[in-house]
Amino acid sequence: MADEVVLLDYLISMFGMRVRIALAEKGVKYEYKEEDLPNKSPLLLQMNPVHKKIPVLIHNGKPVCESAIIVQYIDEVWKDKTPLLPSDPYQRAQARFWVDFIDNKLYETGKKLYSTKGEEYEAGKKELLEIFKLLEETLGDKPFYGCDTFGFLDLCLIAFYSWFYAWETFGNFKMEAVCPKLMAWAKRCLQREAVAKTLVDQKTVYAAVLDMRKRYGWE
Repeated sequence: MADEVVLLDYLISMFGMRVRIALAEKGVKYEYKEEDLPNKSPLLLQMNPVHKKIPVLIHNGKPVCESAIIVQYIDEVWKDKTPLLPSDPYQRAQARFWVDFIDNKLYETGKKLYSTKGEEYEAGKKELLEIFKLLEETLGDKPFYGCDTFGFLDLCLIAFYSWFYAWETFGNFKMEAVCPKLMAWAKRCLQREAVAKTLVDQKTVYAAVLDMRKRYGWE
């Protein structure tokens, strides 16, 4: 019997995009269900009653929540394809550490650039640039975070690329000038079909952020 895979998601979500990239990398066919986040579906509330957030992967009727956990689950279940996580325990631990750092820092800090003003905005911009510089330093001279191969950490971070233009525009900076090595890494990731076909256009994300600013009175 074929696997039944359903993804509850939201198009511009970087967390959803990383799951879609992982599914594409593994060649997994799935049904995509777009959520209206202000009016969450009964299915989403049923499948993720704790956090009530997307993405949720439903595999043969059983839900898996939180994007980094979902990506690891996909890697473990569809193991006939190239693995996403490193085989070495230490490298695997390091990849998980940095993904946890990204998930706890990047989205909320980036959000301050289009949802706050004054001192909070300036502090948010400063912190965001520091995060990017730290991630660039961690990459070093390697082509990918997994050294020579695209892996778990690369996949989880590149999903944020679709938001770079919005952050640059509201923050009045250029990623190419601030973190040239990180941008060169992003271009290498974009050469992968799974990444290029999954990432949402940056201008689409920017337009959605403008709508959010109006809706929530952040202008």
